[in-house]
Amino acid sequence: MIENTYILQIETATPVCSVAIGKNGKTIATVEADGPNLHASNLTLFIEEVLERAAITRSDLHAVAISKGPGSYTGLRIGVSTAKGLCYALDIPLIAVNTLEAMVSGFVSRQNGSVFTRILVPMIDARRMEVYMAKYNAQLECIAETAARIIDESSFSEGGENTGYVLFGSGADKLETLFQGQEMVQVEVGFRNAASFFDILAFQKFQQVAFEDIIYFEPYYLKDFIATTPKKR
Repeated sequence: MIENTYILQIETATPVCSVAIGKNGKTIATVEADGPNLHASNLTLFIEEVLERAAITRSDLHAVAISKGPGSYTGLRIGVSTAKGLCYALDIPLIAVNTLEAMVSGFVSRQNGSVFTRILVPMIDARRMEVYMAKYNAQLECIAETAARIIDESSFSEGGENTGYVLFGSGADKLETLFQGQEMVQVEVGFRNAASFFDILAFQKFQQVAFEDIIYFEPYYLKDFIATTPKKR
């Protein structure tokens, strides 16, 4: 029986590059930064720094947990590739956590015990007015599966008079003006992803031996990557 379980947690689904060490389901160290194109140049440095802050070495790790998406195609590929490399080298399992589920867990943990009667809607920006989103009820049960949606003024009008929504995440930031004046839609601006959000979820999966196949696992992109080329002048 393992007395202390150390899990390296990696979040690269959005512009936030975040790494944490979870010990028995609780974060003991974290390093993160928010900005464009950080993952390729900073992820491995952040991993070394977070290990130093936690006062452990790579050999102490029992698993690597990755935020599997949806989210940035490039960010997810970098995060998953790094996680797979560590799992191969250390001969430890890979754990994958749905990014939106982790966001809900992190959002609720920051509310100081508040009880939600509204539907929680984590959102990741997918450019223009499209977002990756899901819906969770007050019991934190998923009631609408992860999907890509184009949002307009009527997107949350189907729930009836007694249903309200809390929108949060990078996808919600751009919707504050759109839903201004709508009492049933609450937009929380400034919420950012963090690797610490899935410490409990990752630890639970470790206990359940819910591991991924390191060879065949792929990020949950939700949409295919579309490469674009600049127009000729």
